[in-house]
Amino acid sequence: MNPINPNEYFKCEFDPILFHITENFGVRYYGVAYLLGFVVGAWLLKRYHDKGISPYNPDQQTNLFIALLIGVMAGGRFGYILFYTPELIFSEPWKIFFVWEGGMASHGGFIGVAAATYFVARKYKQSFWGTADIVCSLAPAGLLFGRIANFINGELWGKQSTVAWAVLFPLAPQGSTIPRHPSQLYEATLEGLVMLLYSQYRIWKTPVLKNCPGALVGEFFTGYAFLRILGEQFREPDAELTFGLSRGTTLSILMALVGLWMIWRALQGQAKSEA
Repeated sequence: MNPINPNEYFKCEFDPILFHITENFGVRYYGVAYLLGFVVGAWLLKRYHDKGISPYNPDQQTNLFIALLIGVMAGGRFGYILFYTPELIFSEPWKIFFVWEGGMASHGGFIGVAAATYFVARKYKQSFWGTADIVCSLAPAGLLFGRIANFINGELWGKQSTVAWAVLFPLAPQGSTIPRHPSQLYEATLEGLVMLLYSQYRIWKTPVLKNCPGALVGEFFTGYAFLRILGEQFREPDAELTFGLSRGTTLSILMALVGLWMIWRALQGQAKSEA
């Protein structure tokens, strides 16, 4: 086996702060990623209303996005503590609020978004499942930008590899000498871009929202779970394995089961309405 020459690989050493206010404080790429995700989501939601797809008017859209922002931040942070560092719940529970230290779990974010969706749907007396279908189509943009930010931050790195596009991540063990898969970019493509294109195709080219409420969110859960499991094959596990599976894979299997139930429930409802 030929020895690895680190000089042959790209070294990921971006400054995680886009604009510095002080030496260690400023506008971070991760914050910009969240902002871009919400901007794209707001644009899509406006288009949905303009085309008669969404029942939420501009004022209601603002409240929906505030609720989603709170849901994704609170759920993502609490999910990270619960799923990846549960020992902090008893030893240092106040760190749940230390969002500046990093640590957000996408699966926890989905739980927070589901709670926000239920709250808004009930507030405006709209269908929960219809609202969930709309909301799930907004999420992939945030996942796309978020994973790109993970790459820029040099976090959540991939497994060791010598493929031509492997990257050196200085924060990883032996980061300056061991090339790894840029798994963040794989996940940005799979979880973000692919799911974004799929959800937009379903909304604009099929009658799924009208004929089968709840099916699209089930498809999103199932599709995301499958693509996340695929991406996990290239990602270095960031928590202890469970039955030989990474934490992300384990949670995704549970998510897929929930998604399949959602699809089944929606199809049953459609069958009854057509009977």
